[in-house]
Amino acid sequence: MDYQQAIHYLFNKLPVFSRIGAAAYKKDLTNTLALCHSIGDPQEKFRAVHIAGTNGKGSTSHMLAAIFQAAGYKTGLYTSPHLKDFRERIRINGEMVREDFVVDFVQRIHELSEEIEPSFFEVTVAMAFEYFATEQVDIAIIEVGLGGRLDSTNIIRPELSVITNIGYDHMSLLGDTLDKIAFEKAGIIKYRTPVVVGESHLGTQLVFEEVAAGAQAPLYFADRIRFIGDWRFEHRHLVAEVTTADSIDKEYYELDLPGIYQTKNLVTVLEAVRILQDRGWNISRQHVQKALKQVRKTTGLHGRWEIIREHPTIALDVAHNEDGIRSLVRQIELTDHEELHIVFGMVRDKETDRVLALLPKQANYYFTRAQIPRALPEDQLADKAQSLGLKGRSYPTVAEALRAAQSHAGPRDLIVVCGSVFIVGEVEV
Repeated sequence: MDYQQAIHYLFNKLPVFSRIGAAAYKKDLTNTLALCHSIGDPQEKFRAVHIAGTNGKGSTSHMLAAIFQAAGYKTGLYTSPHLKDFRERIRINGEMVREDFVVDFVQRIHELSEEIEPSFFEVTVAMAFEYFATEQVDIAIIEVGLGGRLDSTNIIRPELSVITNIGYDHMSLLGDTLDKIAFEKAGIIKYRTPVVVGESHLGTQLVFEEVAAGAQAPLYFADRIRFIGDWRFEHRHLVAEVTTADSIDKEYYELDLPGIYQTKNLVTVLEAVRILQDRGWNISRQHVQKALKQVRKTTGLHGRWEIIREHPTIALDVAHNEDGIRSLVRQIELTDHEELHIVFGMVRDKETDRVLALLPKQANYYFTRAQIPRALPEDQLADKAQSLGLKGRSYPTVAEALRAAQSHAGPRDLIVVCGSVFIVGEVEV
């Protein structure tokens, strides 16, 4: 078996959420535990931070990984989904997992895989855990795939649990109210393990308090401890002024992730760092400031208000649910431009009407679809959008939609590509 054969097996022989949606979601940890037990329970051989949330968990994971790397720690990072290359999901110190490791792992678990029929995600989680154990990382930042309580990553015993926020996404699997979704995310809270919740909300606060109390887990709401006093854009970077509830002192942080929504993630990350410092990790303010200036370069994060061209400006953003689109619309409003062009596509199982209703009416739309079976056909999306007052045309591929947007845009216009991770992943950068 070579690398391409291994990848073919993972994507075509196993149930993959990005391809078929809910049918690929396994609502228990049995397969993950069986896979990991067969390879020596690697999840017990490294220390970890576990991160869940509706939005922001990817950015938060990458920021924390960059900070640990700046502090000199050998740092594993597991995130999903990937944009271009499967190996983006599993990194150590920013370097993607080796192809030969992927091949060897797939071969070794092949017989058990045929027997228990795990999902793509279950196999990938086990692969990441073994890679981190084999390479003896000092710490691994583990991002939840979906939910928390029943997510395959939820077999680790972390140093710290982080829940960025709660919003409406994957409602068919996690529940149709915020408190139900919060309960699923709160499933990563472990016995006597501190937990940081990024954004407090009256509708979910009680859920976190009850679960944390039951687990005797210290609970911290980051947005009640730290506040963004001011912010500004400088040379495609975001500079944020941070104050704390018990001090008048101000701290300044510069991020190479310029989306204004990153201020929420910054507050979460800073509280997480404080707790990790208390638990003995040697992380200084200088490490944090250095790391946040170069998250993209350090960890390979893409698709978060990522400016890839100018004249016209082209921005990529993976926003795909209600809260994500609200934040994106605010970012667009803060960005200097003349006309606005939006290349947009979604997958079938999202709250399409709710998302479309949030998009700006005064924009030119280029509706499209990612080349996956789960994608919502561009003509259906265009029909839904036009019924809500959004005007545009449909295109069968992201490349064609983006070319059309570029051909219609003036040098001072703004083109935004958004609606799905898979749409952004098909843009040639």
